Amino acid sequence: QVQLVESGGGLVQAGDSLRLSCAASGRTFSIYAMGWFRQAPGKEREFVAAINWSGASTYYADSVKGRFAISRDNAKNTVYLQVNSLKPEDTAVYYCALRPGVVRTSEYEYDYWGQGTQVTVSS
Repeated sequence: QVQLVESGGGLVQAGDSLRLSCAASGRTFSIYAMGWFRQAPGKEREFVAAINWSGASTYYADSVKGRFAISRDNAKNTVYLQVNSLKPEDTAVYYCALRPGVVRTSEYEYDYWGQGTQVTVSS
């Protein structure tokens, strides 16, 4: 099995920044993609960002382009999400996810999920 543990969330003010981390452990794969998703209260979970194995290809939701940046350190089995210029509408539980193989942006393509980290942005 794969365990994913997110960290770095918190309560911040609009305009602030955070860096979310997600550490993977357990079963290993030769190649795997990582993604970040979020779920706001009363809303469905949505795609935020994804990155391929090498880190050369990244994908973002339109709502976060230019403000969020995904990166990974394969030596540490960790993926990061730098979130800048936060807005109240970014308030959500942020989940990281892992899928063996190539990168995808649909949550249904991901096999392993973390427990989530809360990000709350006050205005």
